[in-house]
Formats: sequence, structure tokens, C-alpha cells
Amino acid sequence: MNNSYFNPNNNPNLGYNDMTGSTGAPNMGVSSVSNNPNFIAPSSTDLPMEQSYVENILRMNKGKVASFYMTFPDAGEWKDRIFTGVVEQAARDHFVISDPKTGKWYLLLAIYLDYIVFDEEINYKIL
Repeated sequence: MNNSYFNPNNNPNLGYNDMTGSTGAPNMGVSSVSNNPNFIAPSSTDLPMEQSYVENILRMNKGKVASFYMTFPDAGEWKDRIFTGVVEQAARDHFVISDPKTGKWYLLLAIYLDYIVFDEEINYKIL
């Protein structure tokens, strides 16, 4: 049986020892990032390309009015439906909007989302 296992402390190429504090626990390199003169902190409206997901875009546009175009393939009565309201919350698999006219709140599942239309310019900038 092979008793060797992966230990990042034994690999000088990983730089693990550079990321440890006095306790030996990793501090995720925060001090090295903040001391880097080339580091530019992203603003709340900037997204790296790999994080340009719908939920992140909606989070940057909380409080704005949007129309969510949804398709429910198994619905008999209303297959396609539009929900309009204020963006309240967004997660990976759902969105929460409120309709100020009716006072209703909607929890919409992302799997049924076709597209979203905003009535104003949105906050969206990719790094």
C-alpha cells in the first residue's frame, strides 16, 4: 500500500507556505494581493467573464423594474407568461421579484426563464 499522500507543504511550487499566517492556516493570499501594485479592485458593477451569470447580473440590478419572459412547457392554460416587477433577489436557480402595483411577490425558477427585459439601462460590465 502506498502511504504517500498529497501534502501541499511538501511542494515548493504551490506557494502554500507563502499563504500561511502564524497559525499555519491559509489566509488565501489577501496580504499579497493588497500589496501588489498591479492589483485593481473590481467595482460592484464589474464581473469577470467567468462570473457573467444571470443571477450575478440581476444582483447588480436589484431595485430595477424588469419583465421576465417565462415558458412553462407542461402548462395547459398558460404556457408562456410575462412577470413584471422589481428585482428583489437572485440566486443560481431562482429569482424573486415584487409587483408594486399588486403587492405580490414572485419566486421564479430560472429553468423556465427565456429572457429578461429592463425598462432602463442596466449595470453590466465585464472585466
